[in-house]
Amino acid sequence: MRKIVYFFLLISHISMAQSLDFIHVDQFGYLPTHTKVAVISNPVDGFNASNSYVPGTQLEVHDVATGMSVYTGAIQQWNNGATHSQSGDEGWWFDFSTVTQPGDYYVYDPVNDDSSAVFTISDTVYNPVLQAALKMFYYNRCGVEKTAPAAANGFTDAIAFTQDTASRDVYDQTNAATAKDMSGGWFDAGDYNKYVTFAEAPVHDLLWAYQENPEIFNDNMNIPESGNGVPDILDEIKWEMDWLLKMINNDGSVHIKIGSRSYSENISSPPSANTALRYYAPTCTSSGIAAASMLAHAALVFEQIPSLSAYAQTLETQAVNCWNYVLPDLNNNTLDENCDDGSVKSGDADKTATEQYQMALAAAIYLFDLTGNTDYNQYVINHISDADEIASTGWSNYTIKTSDALLHYTTLPGADNSVVSTILNSASTASSGNWNHYFQFDETIDLYRAFNNDWNYHWGSNNQKSNMGILNYMFHHYGIDTSATSTYELRVKEHLHYFHGVNPLSQVYLTNMGDYGAEKSANEMFHAWFYDGTDWDNAETSLYGPAPGYVTGGPNQYYYANSALIPPYGQPPLKAYLDFNTGSPDNSWEITEPAIYYQASYVRLLAEVAVYVAPAPDTTDTVINSTGDLLLATNNYQIVPNAVKDQFSIQSSRAEAITVNIFDSNGRAVTTLQTNTNQPIPAAFLTRGLYIVQVQTKETMQVLKLMKE
Repeated sequence: MRKIVYFFLLISHISMAQSLDFIHVDQFGYLPTHTKVAVISNPVDGFNASNSYVPGTQLEVHDVATGMSVYTGAIQQWNNGATHSQSGDEGWWFDFSTVTQPGDYYVYDPVNDDSSAVFTISDTVYNPVLQAALKMFYYNRCGVEKTAPAAANGFTDAIAFTQDTASRDVYDQTNAATAKDMSGGWFDAGDYNKYVTFAEAPVHDLLWAYQENPEIFNDNMNIPESGNGVPDILDEIKWEMDWLLKMINNDGSVHIKIGSRSYSENISSPPSANTALRYYAPTCTSSGIAAASMLAHAALVFEQIPSLSAYAQTLETQAVNCWNYVLPDLNNNTLDENCDDGSVKSGDADKTATEQYQMALAAAIYLFDLTGNTDYNQYVINHISDADEIASTGWSNYTIKTSDALLHYTTLPGADNSVVSTILNSASTASSGNWNHYFQFDETIDLYRAFNNDWNYHWGSNNQKSNMGILNYMFHHYGIDTSATSTYELRVKEHLHYFHGVNPLSQVYLTNMGDYGAEKSANEMFHAWFYDGTDWDNAETSLYGPAPGYVTGGPNQYYYANSALIPPYGQPPLKAYLDFNTGSPDNSWEITEPAIYYQASYVRLLAEVAVYVAPAPDTTDTVINSTGDLLLATNNYQIVPNAVKDQFSIQSSRAEAITVNIFDSNGRAVTTLQTNTNQPIPAAFLTRGLYIVQVQTKETMQVLKLMKE
């Protein structure tokens, strides 16, 4: 751990209080140019209300390597001393954004001799965290032996759930003739079951994480496929797609889930200890729509990878097959809403008809982009009001998957102009109205700087915390209400810092991250492999602790299982959390159970902050030199003409050699070319839409936007 590295340097401070109770920072750290604000808290309500804290009026930032102060600044009282209702705390902010030199630091209160956790300032500070978080999907793989070097010491396991190769119909359990191979895929959460409808959100989030920031996802994340020339995040998605293909019947119908017939079966640790037969549930319209959407989106991404082009064609064929199967039910309003009757003992994987129509709209958009078939476009035109975003301007953290697809549609060649206008106008109205504070950064509503509404702090609240950041990223990315660009960006970053310790508990909501720099990561989570009393029970007291990087469910103000557990019972929303993993009657799964959908939304949020691939449309051009410093746009490059038909040029007052990088609106690289200013550049190959153009010299880089007619 970083603390160990600097133990001898910190020896003079061993008497300094470092409870982490009052000075809250991102325990991994910050990018050099990003806003850096520590939150200082004085508990007023909740389990820790007796632990009062009054900070000094000025705090310091100390360099760990030297022990010296590198910055001193005044604290700012939050909201004139008001108590923040969601945490029960009053507090202050300490802005140390001017500290940009890479290194390891901590915030120090000289009056109280108290300090924050140690954090790092670096351009790559989040990269190891991203790899650990993405590695969760490898550890949650079903049906594969986990061996070194991919599996770390303590987390190897023999192949598990080989019985899934002969899963049986839950309604005909003794009939071996019903056996089907449904092996592979990811365990859904803390249980070992696998659900098609629950896979939809994580698959889309991981695909978008890659599309939005491809340069941060490499091929050396130490999974079995590493080194095969394919970014490892796509290898991981392919593992899930391979399983999804097995859930599809020849006619395009899709089984909704596979699991056990009893809650007492297949709950042993480690996964390889489970041998009871498993069963598949019926085919449902919801799973068919979800499959069509996932397969089409994955095909769009995979077809860009030469070694996956044939596989992408398989995905496309099956996406169309699944769509064709469910289309009559969509047209006739005969969708299944009670298809999952619970015979397979796991979560109810059904979707309401309203949800299914929203899912179908997204599927049609991806299929239209993938195939160019105007039938899918016509479906979008006919059903655009199925989206809450359009019917009621309901852009929110609960409809991210539909919002993704809608905004993506606005960039597609052949998209209906009226529908595009409807989508963009609705999004702009939502942002400018900002009902329920979904958008932008407002310093008056959240002491901990990452606002979600009270009703979001339920079972799985961390998923909604990520989604709120993602929603703001999307609006920034697609240029919705560009006057709010800087506050969108800040909102995204602050939601990430919440996960890393900027919250009332100074809790890092990832498991076993001490070796990555966290001083208070989750020691326990509810997971069948890492359950209470096993060798993987607790990161500090058991032999191994849970695998690193799992995102836990988060605070849940509606926890009522055990009123003697305080916290989480009876707490302000942000304090309704406990680091535990016991079963009934404590029901820790309501607080600490992980899930692939929590994980994927966090991975996407982290990727959006960890790297800056291509800027979103902006009205101001910027120039960045080779060391990353922001400069004035002295070269004053311009794209002429703009909008562009067959060609354009980069106009400048002087002739010079330049490198031109063109990205599409999703941040995907389109082309790179070497040329000179004031010389024609071909553009006929570009499709209609918005592009980002980076103009580079040896010393500078300027970012421009290009509109292709």
